[in-house]
Amino acid sequence: MNKLAIPSRILAAALGGYALANSGAILLAAALPGGQAEAVTWGLLASFLIYTAAVMWVFSVRSALRAWLGVLVPGFVCGALAWILMQGGTP
Repeated sequence: MNKLAIPSRILAAALGGYALANSGAILLAAALPGGQAEAVTWGLLASFLIYTAAVMWVFSVRSALRAWLGVLVPGFVCGALAWILMQGGTP
């Protein structure tokens, strides 16, 4: 096992999980129907679940590369979808 595998996973959990949770919260806030305040609240509540799942994912996969890919790829997808939704939405 590589010496940097555990520190890399810790960084993936902390930074990658944070990025995934934030982009997921923004996507949910942009996509959920109802009032803006309610959508933001539900998005923020869901971000705690997303972050917890990301941390568990990072430490359950076989390699640090899979851990990084498992948090960064969905994070970029959520961010891109949120950006697309916000571009087409009303101001």
